[in-house]
Amino acid sequence: MQKAQIKPRAVDECSECGGTNLIHDYDTGETICVNCGLVLHDQMINKGPEWRAFTQQEKEARSRVGGATSYSLFDKGLSTTISKMDRDAFGRKIPQSTRLQMWRLRKWQIRSKAHSSVDRNLIRAMSELDRLADKLSTRGSIRENAALIYRKALEKGLVRGRSIAGIAAASLYAACRDSETPRTLREIAEASLVDKKDVARCYRLLLRELDIRMPIADPMTYISKIAERADISGQIQGLAIKILMKAKKNRAASGKDPMGLAAAVLYIACLQSSEKKTQKDIAEDAGVTEVTVRNRYKSLIRQLGLELPD
Repeated sequence: MQKAQIKPRAVDECSECGGTNLIHDYDTGETICVNCGLVLHDQMINKGPEWRAFTQQEKEARSRVGGATSYSLFDKGLSTTISKMDRDAFGRKIPQSTRLQMWRLRKWQIRSKAHSSVDRNLIRAMSELDRLADKLSTRGSIRENAALIYRKALEKGLVRGRSIAGIAAASLYAACRDSETPRTLREIAEASLVDKKDVARCYRLLLRELDIRMPIADPMTYISKIAERADISGQIQGLAIKILMKAKKNRAASGKDPMGLAAAVLYIACLQSSEKKTQKDIAEDAGVTEVTVRNRYKSLIRQLGLELPD
């Protein structure tokens, strides 16, 4: 015969006077009725912290919870680890036999984390993404987006038969394009030590199979990057932005390579400001050829009717 489970009644009114104006005193653990003063409960669990924090930084530092889940970690940050400390909770040294047992447990815990091929694949891919993101100095949000794209590619079976480093580099490039971060395919290929053609092929595969729509690259985002490399002043950058905005208004920038167009407007701005910068210098800093800069430069001069000093 089953016993009936008695559920505790939620205290929302006073049993003496029927009042609903109750006070919960977490310091004494009591629930008190304001109307008649009856103590309804004298044992209450305080679910708050037992420490005090006066600033937001102290509150975050003393929080017992771990970090937020992250796609850039192969287990999303939900795994546990056995510490390497050889002392117990009281600070006493652990005996040799216990230390050996903990060492064996730690070893098998590390092995059990990657028991499947998917986990092993994610471990290598996420470490490669972290290395690329650190080398290219990209934001954490871009890293998260790249990890999410890679996970989708892995679920769809796009990584099988292809290089993990190539798909990881293509995922990072797609995340940079999606957030309009000025990182070129050549830069990511050089950082990943994968051939540029392989990264481009993997990138096109991701766009096609995952149905990703990329925004049109804006040459405006590349002006400051090229100018910083070429040591061009902010005044000349402002003039180059004005020339580019005029080119967009006259539809002279449509269908052109954004990096070559940004290099061309910077070169025109340097000529108008009598800044001694050659086409070769700007082309090298932009990562394009001199022919590209020369063709874009001539086209803009003709279509916009710009006047250059002799």
